[in-house]
Amino acid sequence: MPLAPDVQQRINTWLTPAYDAATQAEIKQLVDTHQDDQLNDAFYRSLEFGTGGLRGIMGAGSNRMNRYTLGMATQGLCNYLKLSFPNQEIKVAIAHDSRNNSRLFAETVANIFSGNGITAYLFDSLRPTPALSFAIRYLGCQSGCVITASHNPKEYNGYKVYWNDGSQVVAPHDKNIITEVNRITSPDEVKFEGNPSLIHLIGKEVDDAYLAEVKKLSINPAAIQQQHDLGIVYTPIHGSGITLVPPALAEFGFTNVSVVAAQAQPDGNFPTVQSPNPEEKPAMQMALDQAKAQNADIVLATDPDADRVGVGVKNNKGEWVLLNGNQTAALLTHYILSARAQAGKAQPNDFIVYTIVTSEILGDIASRYNVKSYRTLTGFKYIAGLIRDLAGKENYICGGEESYGFLIGDFVRDKDAVTACALVAEMAAVAKNQGRTLYEEMQKMYAEYGLYVEDLISLTKKGQRGAEEIQEMMVELRKNPPTTLSGSPVVEIRDYQTGKIHHLTTKVEESTGVESSNVLQFITAAGDKVSARPSGTEPKIKFYFSVKEPLASIADYEMTHKKGEAKIKSIIEEMQLK
Repeated sequence: MPLAPDVQQRINTWLTPAYDAATQAEIKQLVDTHQDDQLNDAFYRSLEFGTGGLRGIMGAGSNRMNRYTLGMATQGLCNYLKLSFPNQEIKVAIAHDSRNNSRLFAETVANIFSGNGITAYLFDSLRPTPALSFAIRYLGCQSGCVITASHNPKEYNGYKVYWNDGSQVVAPHDKNIITEVNRITSPDEVKFEGNPSLIHLIGKEVDDAYLAEVKKLSINPAAIQQQHDLGIVYTPIHGSGITLVPPALAEFGFTNVSVVAAQAQPDGNFPTVQSPNPEEKPAMQMALDQAKAQNADIVLATDPDADRVGVGVKNNKGEWVLLNGNQTAALLTHYILSARAQAGKAQPNDFIVYTIVTSEILGDIASRYNVKSYRTLTGFKYIAGLIRDLAGKENYICGGEESYGFLIGDFVRDKDAVTACALVAEMAAVAKNQGRTLYEEMQKMYAEYGLYVEDLISLTKKGQRGAEEIQEMMVELRKNPPTTLSGSPVVEIRDYQTGKIHHLTTKVEESTGVESSNVLQFITAAGDKVSARPSGTEPKIKFYFSVKEPLASIADYEMTHKKGEAKIKSIIEEMQLK
């Protein structure tokens, strides 16, 4: 099948001298060998600069991540920064992870900023995303960016853009930047030629300032002193966590940290895993095996840009199991709020935050400690937005989401696996001091609040028809919502698109209190919650399940957990989500 005229036109444009010889050669090779499928995928559209930035497969082409698509996006950002901060010195911070081309892309971006008269602070080597967020505020920057594709496969890279509060850009800046980026139509408009006098390498000073803030988060240094040799196995999964997680654990006082040697070296090919994602067990297997061999106490893992944390613990049978994101977020929230209360550190204006698809146990825990809790839409930029809005009025303690992201303290404004690793280790030390494992600590927490069991399924619907099917599913759910789920009546429907919460028994309507988003939630009388949410970045619709079961005693934990899992299975079947 011949290529569409607009695709052919883009290919022809990329074979002109505006693009370097290597790029042209890569495209010519695909043309000469009639790789039409690859050409079509590389050129059927321009890689979209979305609300979070860019993300795509690396290679030549308008729909690929390369110096030209990155350059045009950066030039648009430069133009927007000049409009937003007229007649003042503009400064940006730049970081990158371990992915292939990440350093090259970071240097390209630094050149473009400096070529536009903007001062660029470039980390001297790879760093976690939270270090970039910290650096923006520490250095008084107006913006910043990190080259990363988070935990995507090795073929991908990306570009996340931040504003002057250290948070990923939100309205109105996100849409305004997109407008400026879309105005750049040719690489000829990009100032690739850098101004070396405006590029400053940063490193140890910023690291030390960040680690000093991390250390202040410790609530129980005495317990760490007694359990300093707590057995910790850590894996950065070939990513940037290796630069700051071991130093943060050392700052806290831990002396028995063993790094998985085969995964310690930063490597964009991620040679020991299929996917560098701590949410997936295969990525954690080497660390779990090492922990078993060393009879360690906990396993900690971070994804390539070290904003997500994975945790492994030993269960009551001595088997190593992984905590999910909800369990980790609940344990951290419970530990931090209870330890602050015991240490006399709690303030009357303390608050925590969690996203609407995260376990409601976080809200229950906050209530128990008389701490205010807020719910936001999915995505850490919304949690950061709330921190910004409440600054000076209320005191942010911690916040989390089910997808393995957590943030303690407000000196970073994005999820931070470096601080999360340090506090998980402290929490394990405190538990061990009391003769318990972290797994037993989790059972004890659920016995106190009731057992929440969570799961998530993603239905992939590819192509244009897939996108239509996802919309049809949401329309159908709005038109014919479930009336019961696993035998319990649905008593509340939250429609975040209309911004309305419908209480079905009292017929009362109230506002969701957050901005509009295409998400539906159904809450039952039993306290179960089902959320339907089309993904903003992938051709998927996600269904989140959270069921609550009373837990009479820790001895009933395994049996009750199985009951919760069976309940979720029955809801999936009822809703025909196979």
